[in-house]
Amino acid sequence: MVELDAGPDLYAQLLTAKPDVVFNALHGRWGEDGCVQGLLEWMGLPYTHSGVLASALAMDKQRSKMVFHEAGLPIMKSGLFAKEEVMADHVMAPPYVVKPNNEGSSVGIYLVHEAANGPPALSADMPDEVLVEAFAPGRELSVSVLGDRALEVTDILTDGWYDYDAKYKPGGSRHVIPADIPADIRDLCLDYALRAHRALGCRGLSRTDIRWDESKGAAGLILLETNNQPGMTPTSLAPEQAAHCGLDFGALCAWLVKDASCGR
Repeated sequence: MVELDAGPDLYAQLLTAKPDVVFNALHGRWGEDGCVQGLLEWMGLPYTHSGVLASALAMDKQRSKMVFHEAGLPIMKSGLFAKEEVMADHVMAPPYVVKPNNEGSSVGIYLVHEAANGPPALSADMPDEVLVEAFAPGRELSVSVLGDRALEVTDILTDGWYDYDAKYKPGGSRHVIPADIPADIRDLCLDYALRAHRALGCRGLSRTDIRWDESKGAAGLILLETNNQPGMTPTSLAPEQAAHCGLDFGALCAWLVKDASCGR
């Protein structure tokens, strides 16, 4: 096994390494949005996780929502707006969320509460166009899909917003697996995650995040987004769900390598 750090010289590194299979463990733009996937396909190298189109769709939050809507999956109202417009006035009634359209790991998220005196003051490093989405209240649930199987539902418990620190720092959040939810809600979560995985054309492993407003029953389930290349750290949800289903970390990685492909 050879470990490579992706950079401008990635093509040259791959030429030197001559891998049989590439285990793509990258996150964010370039790594999970179809760019590296396109390079690997052009080089004829099999790689893990989703292909070019599914990766590009999953990373583009607004376009993925359009795909989910066409598949009959429940989503919140959202739209793309100029950064200046969002900072000038409320573009939708609070509460709502402002975030980059093509980032992951809860990077750059602003929650505008109902009691907000005015629109959010976005940081200078936010993109010129941002996604604004009506806030979905409720419990944070997550479902991983491996191949054609939805694994389990995890209930994510935090002291506040499920942000970058909550996701990646030890003790930042607590995962209850399987989630303590009614059987019909569990079945719907598994169904929604599998349908989202298929609608985007994902391959291998994905993870879909869902909010559930308990007061509304099944109607309170809202699909937030699908991560086509979920985290593989000690605090990550997908490996934890795989282990719960009898597939330890080594077996999960072996499964993904065996599933690797050079297309789709």
